[in-house]
This record gives sequence, structure tokens and C-alpha cells, in this order.
Amino acid sequence: MIQYQVVVEKVGRHDETHEDFANNLPADECRYAVFYYDFTTNENAQKSKIFFVARAPETARVRSKMLYASSKDRFRRELDGVQVELQATDASEISLDTFIGRAR
Repeated sequence: MIQYQVVVEKVGRHDETHEDFANNLPADECRYAVFYYDFTTNENAQKSKIFFVARAPETARVRSKMLYASSKDRFRRELDGVQVELQATDASEISLDTFIGRAR
């Protein structure tokens, strides 16, 4: 049986924006990502949510998409504190509007 290993490519700073996060995801390759999203509610309260993103662009290689899809649930279970999970095949699914909508 072949075993795969998760490698952390980048650890962002707490002050990085959603735009920084989105720009660091490769356009044509699958990635798992975790993003700590700070926001202000309509009642002017500061909140945060931890997002888990499983990104598998349609332009990624089929083998890569199959590997990511088959290992996502096991990997996700290893992460504590994740409140929102997104599965994204194109950039619109990780847009700021998507994060805002899912955070509330």
C-alpha cells in the first residue's frame, strides 16, 4: 500500500487577508488549506471562524483530484476546531463573499 504524507507549504501570518490566502492557492493544483477568518457581525461584534478548504480545480490532473478526494475525510478528522468546510473547484467557491456567507 502506498502511503502519502501531508506537507505544510506555507504558514500565513495572522494579519494576512482573505485575498492573501486565495492568492497563495495554486490555480491548477489540488490543495488542502486552513484559514482563520476574522469578521465583524451585523451587531458589530468581532468573531472568527476556522475554515477548512479542499481545493480541487477542474484543471488539476485527474490522479491528483482522485488522491485528494479519497484522503480528504481522513485528513479533515485530524484537524481540531474547524467550524466551516468548503469544497472548491473554482475560484468563485473560495471568494470573500463565500466566506462571508458561510461565516454568519
